[in-house]
Amino acid sequence: MNRNNINSFEDLECWKACRESRKYISEIIKKFPDEEKFALTSQMRRASRSITENIAEGYGRYHYQENIQFCRISRGSIYELMDQFITASDEKYITKDEYQKGRDLLDRSKGILNGYIKYLQQAKKRKDNEEKG
Repeated sequence: MNRNNINSFEDLECWKACRESRKYISEIIKKFPDEEKFALTSQMRRASRSITENIAEGYGRYHYQENIQFCRISRGSIYELMDQFITASDEKYITKDEYQKGRDLLDRSKGILNGYIKYLQQAKKRKDNEEKG
């Protein structure tokens, strides 16, 4: 990844993938029962938004270690959503196909985000080595 080609967090492939996941979750939770409005529905909405929000905030920090930390928070929210998808499936709020599509989107998001975290860690290491001389 070349940061010169990145002008905004919106250019990050991990943000784009996580946005796709967020949009899918936003659609899928609309069919949940009313009694879940302030429980699972709300939790899934918050977690899905947290993923892209933390990537954006980390990008805006301009320090590798802070960016890495915000990306790790995003990754945690992905795992939280995976568990919530299991709950939605267990409660029969979503079909097996809807569950699988959600898991596939989240797995893809996690993979790309892990690659970005690795890139940031390597960039931080290079910078640290340059500063040492």
